[in-house]
Amino acid sequence: MTNDTILVKTLCYHCGDECLTTSFVADEKQFCCQGCKSVYQILAGSGLGSYYNYNDHPGATRARVSKRFDYLSESSIVNDLLDYTDEHITIITLYIPHIHCSSCLWLLEQLNRFNPAIHYSRVDFLKKQLIVRFDHRICSLQQLVELLYDIGYEPLISLQDVIKKQNSANKGNLVQKIAVAGFCFGNVMLLSFPEYFGLSAFEQTFKHFFGYLNIVFTLPVVFFCGRDYFVSAFNNLKARTLNIDFPLALGIAVLFIRTVAEVLAHTGAGYADTLCGLVFFLLVGKFVQQKTYHHISFERDYRSFFPVAVQVLTGDTEKPIPLAQLVTGQRILIRHNEIIPADAILLKGDALIDFSFVTGEAIPVNKTWGEIIYAGGRQTGDAIELEVVKPVSQSYLTQLWNNEAFTRKQDSRTKTFSETISKYFTIALLIIAFGALLAWLFTDYRRGIDAFTAVLIIACPCALALSTPFTMAAALSIFDRNLFYLKNTRIVEQLAAIDTIVMDKTGTISTGNSKSVVIQGQLTEKQKQLIYSACRNSIHPLSRMICQFLGDYKKLPVADYKEIPGKGITATVESNTLRMGSGAFVFGFAEGGVRNTSVHIMINNHYLGYFQFAQEYRAGMENIGSLTNNYDLFLLSGDHDHERTDLVQFFKADKAMHFNQSPQDKLEFIKALQQKGKQVLMLGDGLNDSGALKQSDAGIAVTDDVNNFSPGCDAILDGKSFSKLPAFLRFARDTVNVIRLSFLISLTYNIIGLSYAVTGHLSPLIAAILMPLSTVTIISFTTLATHFAAKKRKLI
Repeated sequence: MTNDTILVKTLCYHCGDECLTTSFVADEKQFCCQGCKSVYQILAGSGLGSYYNYNDHPGATRARVSKRFDYLSESSIVNDLLDYTDEHITIITLYIPHIHCSSCLWLLEQLNRFNPAIHYSRVDFLKKQLIVRFDHRICSLQQLVELLYDIGYEPLISLQDVIKKQNSANKGNLVQKIAVAGFCFGNVMLLSFPEYFGLSAFEQTFKHFFGYLNIVFTLPVVFFCGRDYFVSAFNNLKARTLNIDFPLALGIAVLFIRTVAEVLAHTGAGYADTLCGLVFFLLVGKFVQQKTYHHISFERDYRSFFPVAVQVLTGDTEKPIPLAQLVTGQRILIRHNEIIPADAILLKGDALIDFSFVTGEAIPVNKTWGEIIYAGGRQTGDAIELEVVKPVSQSYLTQLWNNEAFTRKQDSRTKTFSETISKYFTIALLIIAFGALLAWLFTDYRRGIDAFTAVLIIACPCALALSTPFTMAAALSIFDRNLFYLKNTRIVEQLAAIDTIVMDKTGTISTGNSKSVVIQGQLTEKQKQLIYSACRNSIHPLSRMICQFLGDYKKLPVADYKEIPGKGITATVESNTLRMGSGAFVFGFAEGGVRNTSVHIMINNHYLGYFQFAQEYRAGMENIGSLTNNYDLFLLSGDHDHERTDLVQFFKADKAMHFNQSPQDKLEFIKALQQKGKQVLMLGDGLNDSGALKQSDAGIAVTDDVNNFSPGCDAILDGKSFSKLPAFLRFARDTVNVIRLSFLISLTYNIIGLSYAVTGHLSPLIAAILMPLSTVTIISFTTLATHFAAKKRKLI
């Protein structure tokens, strides 16, 4: 009798590497090195032991290097890395190459449990990007990076723009994949022509050779071009979810296996042409989708969403210039409630900056002369002058449009038509494919395999995957061409679902024309200068009209400036106390006998009269009135009902118009409509209406020459295109209908093809022709139909 010795490898509990020593043990668990043991103890000590439930060995093996991150104590280096910093808070975006699974995501979003100075950490899994907000008084950037290093997630820190380089690399990589897939597709089609048309006796000698060449061409298509679909399918299976990538990956795998098997066994020509064509068209669709998001992404196309113009000061003159032309060194004027578009140094004025867009903190921060003010802050005091120190494209504001802090709750509950259909399509496809396989498996296993393969080829969801990006790409380009900028593709479907429209009045359906302003009262030149100096700090449409009407006065120093949304302005100008706004705001009760919109003036507690505004409505208001045929149309105005008679022609019913509405009243009105099951679209000026815009199912900020950046809205509409709103809404419905019709066409192909495929009698040649034919049909239909709909709505 012999004693057998069985050698068992001991694997590290943290990283999974083989343990070559028994020196590192903790809680009866073996580790390969002190580093892994330390990480485990950090996790266990922080109450994060459940980290290992997500993945058996999720860590990364590292070697500790002393003083590795000492360079992060140098302020000159740190300042170039930060997104934002102030007296207390710092925000930074780090690139973490080791992010690879759900356990990584889970752990990195629990950093606040390691160190309370870390307020939050959020992971962008696809970009391997970690956004951290922390208190730098307690935890320095060096300590933060060392913590990440200790738990196995060392960030790749470079003074280069890593994320932009990564985006460029990803785009270039996709182009390479398309080029490879297209090259292989063309060559495989060329080699397959003899098979299609029949081989003569002489050509039979090349049959097998051509088959082997086709296998060679499919290798890079599957393992290089199609790799992302397999990775996505695998990750989704691990997460116990199904998306459109799973049947795509399964279809690619089955096509490849059948091709190799048939060619090597000399039983057929395989599906190399179908396989290469499928991957090529999918990659083209992905490229179009990437171009679409490149076009609408605020991070990359900031000019579509930032202020249309910035007030640049040259000497004593003030001139608006397009934001794209703003360069370092220029002096800019920022009024009350305007967003600072680029990192700049404060040169003049009292800066009281609301950084809630950046940090989430609602308390405004005072800034002193010579101090850098980061982009994204909103000035809440009087007008200030700044000098730009960093281009707009490099500022933190470029990330705000898609910042998760402003993701509206409605978006998380809304699933697009494509997402909903994809889930059920995938489940149905798998049931039919495996059902056909099992039905024939025990009687004729070869026919079962043929049926299984044919089902996956015929019902391949490539049309489903391509219809949405191609349609949305065409739709968004048309919207953009007409000066209507959407936050993301979901908004198209939200606009299509709208059944109720709510509009603000001043600045939304009316224009700011100084010719319609009349002074009721006598004002001295000095009083006009005081009023001009106070109004120059405001971006409210009525304040801008007053400044235009009064003309150019030298701006006097303004102190204690305060603007109450929907009410008025208080300020101190050269020791004179000004109070301007509605009658209720200025002297405590509503004015009587005053026609039209008015702004009352009180200086040093003496009432001087009021500015009267004969509102001029935007061109095309008669088109807006036509919306009452298909939508419930409401007006919410903060003004009195002086213009009720003029407006009833547009809103038809007197009860549809509501006046004397505060910003909170507007929000509550929209909430009440939603509780009745209404899908509400809100149009406002983006200032007083920010709460209502965010509450609505779709919010559109209307702007003229200056676009107020508002993360709470879903779209920005240039005032010049206001008359096209009915066409935009109809075109949004057309776009969704195009997607649905493309699915219907694809479904028709599938039903016809599947009825033959499940029998196992569908020839590989017919299957190979039907699949790309359906793809080409869908692409052609969506592109042509979208442009036809746009032409029908007179948008092109």
